[in-house]
Amino acid sequence: MSRRIVFVRNTLAVMIAAVVGGSYVYFRGADLPSAHAAALNAPLVAANAAPAAPAGPVVAAATDFSGIVQRYGPAVVNISVTGKARKVADDDDNGLDPNDPFSEFFKRFGPQLQMPQQPRIMHGLGSGFIISPDGLILTNAHVVDGAQEVVVKLTDRREFKAKVLGIDKQSDIAVIRIDAKNLPTVQIGDPSRVKVGQPVLAIGSPYGFDNTATAGIISAKSRSLPDDNYVPFIQTDVAVNPGNSGGPLFDLNGQVIGINSQIYSQTGGFQGLSFSIPIDVAMKVEQQLVTHGKVTRGRLGVSVQDLNQALSESFGLKKAEGALVSSVEKGSPADKAGLQAGDVILSFDGHAIDHSVDLPTLVADTAPGASKPIQVMRGGKVLTMNVTVGEMKQAKNEAKPGKSDDQGRLGLAVRPLDKDEQAQLGGQKGLLVEDASGPAAVAGIQSGDVILALNGTPVSSVAQLRKLASEAGKNVALLVERGDEKIFVPLALN
Repeated sequence: MSRRIVFVRNTLAVMIAAVVGGSYVYFRGADLPSAHAAALNAPLVAANAAPAAPAGPVVAAATDFSGIVQRYGPAVVNISVTGKARKVADDDDNGLDPNDPFSEFFKRFGPQLQMPQQPRIMHGLGSGFIISPDGLILTNAHVVDGAQEVVVKLTDRREFKAKVLGIDKQSDIAVIRIDAKNLPTVQIGDPSRVKVGQPVLAIGSPYGFDNTATAGIISAKSRSLPDDNYVPFIQTDVAVNPGNSGGPLFDLNGQVIGINSQIYSQTGGFQGLSFSIPIDVAMKVEQQLVTHGKVTRGRLGVSVQDLNQALSESFGLKKAEGALVSSVEKGSPADKAGLQAGDVILSFDGHAIDHSVDLPTLVADTAPGASKPIQVMRGGKVLTMNVTVGEMKQAKNEAKPGKSDDQGRLGLAVRPLDKDEQAQLGGQKGLLVEDASGPAAVAGIQSGDVILALNGTPVSSVAQLRKLASEAGKNVALLVERGDEKIFVPLALN
């Protein structure tokens, strides 16, 4: 039987994907319902392999992490979040009849536009760790994204309401703060110094069990996952389960080298593959979020891929290395610098490119406007050119601060698209959803969606939408764009 890989991002406490036989799912989320997760965790015994004698057996010594847990465990916190009322589906069909013409459309949107049976307040759990004595805490963006209330619980049982200082969805990093002083903190380590095979320790709140320690080894470094182009993940076999999200990954020196973020699973429970965000990536994001409230990244405007042996030989390379340019965006910094599809990028700003995932990370860390040398292989010859790095725009359909108008009958707070947002949609007009409640929330409308039409009539102003809604009957169909998908969503009005 063939297997397909499914990549899922979930928020708060609801499992947003139906996991079917033969499908693998990357779960990114705070606390998933235990009913959807099998208790597959076998006890892990971390081993630190000693060098083998020339003719003798390999000797493994058990690693004692108790000192690290005692010293830094108090700096690991439990995070509970409460979100606004959202939709809930009771089965894999999203509450739709298979013969319903909307069924396949909702399946294409997957978990993000499930048809609900009833709205409810969402609760979720995650983890985090304190990085400054005055209450600065790092966690995953998906743990606190969309939360109306964030509560942090310390190991001494004190609880604080936290303020979300900033969220960066692309790296899945969030910074929150609590009003407290003289708090225990972790030490920040250097992920570049750890090696595959070394023991590591995770502390978090799996399924709400506070300050749970699990151990394993580093399985691989610089892993690239779909839709995570800017994070070279650390892969481990540490038991990480729902609720561990946002917790720290420690090395043998007791220093944090990563933030536990995702697992690879058929069930929603741990199955031997966990992925952590390197702490150096997280700290760069933290600095920008605290200082500016947002993250600025550089961009080239190219799509790249890894080379295998056959591709490397066809492009005149002695070994499979570099980033093969598969496309160049017209008018982008790469286009202006003269890069072409078929070029193999060997280095950027003096840094060698071994795998294609190395390039987006280096470019993202470069200040927009900076001119950097880039070395490429083209037609068997090595060329060097300079590229002026551009600035990455905000994610498409990401809600921005602005004036909104609450549409009582629809349950929508919307605003017109600005010029940049219209340009991202190819000049198309519409209304950006800033908040959804009532009928809109029940139907699955989310912040960041773009309302293009109501009952087939294009909408471009708040007043127009209000008028159309007031004249409509008990049911309307909204044409919604999310990402690169468009779909009609039925709403039962008040």
